[in-house]
Amino acid sequence: MESLNLPVFEYNTKQIEGKPYIFDVLRKKYVLITPEEWVRQHVVHLLLNQYGYPKSLIRSEGGLKLNQLRKRTDILVFDRLGKPFLLVECKAPQVTVTQQVFDQIGRYNHIHQAPYIVVTNGLTHFCCCVDYQLQTVDFLDDLPRFE
Repeated sequence: MESLNLPVFEYNTKQIEGKPYIFDVLRKKYVLITPEEWVRQHVVHLLLNQYGYPKSLIRSEGGLKLNQLRKRTDILVFDRLGKPFLLVECKAPQVTVTQQVFDQIGRYNHIHQAPYIVVTNGLTHFCCCVDYQLQTVDFLDDLPRFE
């Protein structure tokens, strides 16, 4: 798999019917390694290992309903009270992070109302703080640490 602009982590892989799978520590199963999944796994381990988020507060590939359509969020992190805290949209490295990607996470966050959103393709990362009262979005230099 492609090298990313994210920290390296220890992972387990195996072949199933000739296709590569990686063990997802959140879903506790092997999942097919696609370019987007490779990015998602890196971000999950970044949140766990460098930012101190507990596994129990991170949900990967969670469902949501948006305008009668079923969608999936890549990563949703909850705070200690069980409220959405950080929403992450992962794209494959060859996908450019554009306004369209921000629009997508914005639609998803309209449902979740997380105060922090992250968009990454594994090479380029953006983290924003959303203030719903002031209706502003501020770009941050780093992700928030778990408190």
